[in-house]
Amino acid sequence: MSGTGRVIALDLGEKRIGLAVCDPDGVLASPHSTIDRSGDVAQDHREVFAAVADLGAVRVVVGLPLSMSGGYGPAAVATEKEVERLRKTLPVPVEVLDERLTTVTAARSLQSAGMSSKRQRKGGRIDQEAAAVLLQAWLDRNRANA
Repeated sequence: MSGTGRVIALDLGEKRIGLAVCDPDGVLASPHSTIDRSGDVAQDHREVFAAVADLGAVRVVVGLPLSMSGGYGPAAVATEKEVERLRKTLPVPVEVLDERLTTVTAARSLQSAGMSSKRQRKGGRIDQEAAAVLLQAWLDRNRANA
């Protein structure tokens, strides 16, 4: 799958949706932006749709918040429901990928770059970074399987 166009990753949170995007060659994921939840899922999905169109994305990868044991808790069930709605809204394939520890990895990365926890949350930087960690894992996995 790598090398065939831009892929967007989404970190679906209760308050924000973090977005990351990769280069057209599918090698490097980068934090992109944050969508503040409006309280209207359809409106939020229209913003995701706009990002897909603006970036020319060919696929969307959504983080699935499984429990540490790999089970489905309430957050994973809610995410699966939202993913089903996204699949009906977006003109590109939508996949899910286990996102366990992506936020922890993102926070550590930002902290090592000198960013405080407060600054990580401000503007949704942590959400964007978590989406980038997720997308990089997806890109690496697909490159290894190619």
